[in-house]
Amino acid sequence: MRAISDAGENAQRRAAIGARLDALDLDWRKAPFEANGKTGENLIANVAGPTDAPLLLIGAHSDRVAVGHGATDNASGSAAVLALAERFQRQPLKHHRVAIAFWDLEEEGLLGSKAFVADGSTRPALYVNFDVFGWGDTLWMMAPAQKQTALVDSSRAATQALRLGFSPGEQYPPTDHLPFLRADWPAVSYSLVGADEVAQVLEAYAGKKPRTPAKVMRVIHTDQDVLGQIDAQAAVRGVDAVERALREWDAMSAASSTTTSESGR
Repeated sequence: MRAISDAGENAQRRAAIGARLDALDLDWRKAPFEANGKTGENLIANVAGPTDAPLLLIGAHSDRVAVGHGATDNASGSAAVLALAERFQRQPLKHHRVAIAFWDLEEEGLLGSKAFVADGSTRPALYVNFDVFGWGDTLWMMAPAQKQTALVDSSRAATQALRLGFSPGEQYPPTDHLPFLRADWPAVSYSLVGADEVAQVLEAYAGKKPRTPAKVMRVIHTDQDVLGQIDAQAAVRGVDAVERALREWDAMSAASSTTTSESGR
């Protein structure tokens, strides 16, 4: 998180991520794109798993706005993705291959993730997004209604085991899960925030003025978005919860496929 936050402009942030991918000895590539008269560059890396297994894609946007250091928004999310990559590289999932992505120009209108989906890239079994993952006692999960119930259930169990709060639901700020959902590709998104921030953020995005603005709304896109805002221990606990949830989801996915296959015979 420090390396990305301290890197400077967006190209330097991508370079910091690339250096970490090299240190992990991951196979990665740059994916340049053009959109809305702007040029950007996504980073895509393969982590582990057989090429014929269903794809679990995990991602976060790497870019920041011009003010602040973008520590919370979104060096924190990018660092969470890198942490999960290291864990899944060390102990791969049994039933999915894992790849990771770092989107450029999210702050310009989700342009990097839109470009990836528009390119006709491999449709993942699930895309898991991270945006704002730097402090707090609650795992906030964007999950479409009636979909991804297995991951919601495993996330709930994981947060309970680790004594974290859990807030799943459809209402969530716009970020890089949206291009996937609009293409009818399965997707969820996670944030780590304080328990009281969820309702406050949703009020703000609904055009209301909460009595007490959420900390995240006071920090992101301002000169206050610096590394000093980050609670590293909380972020690690959040990553622990998501790793645990995804491993359980992976196991449940296999069990569900076996049940479906057997019932169809």
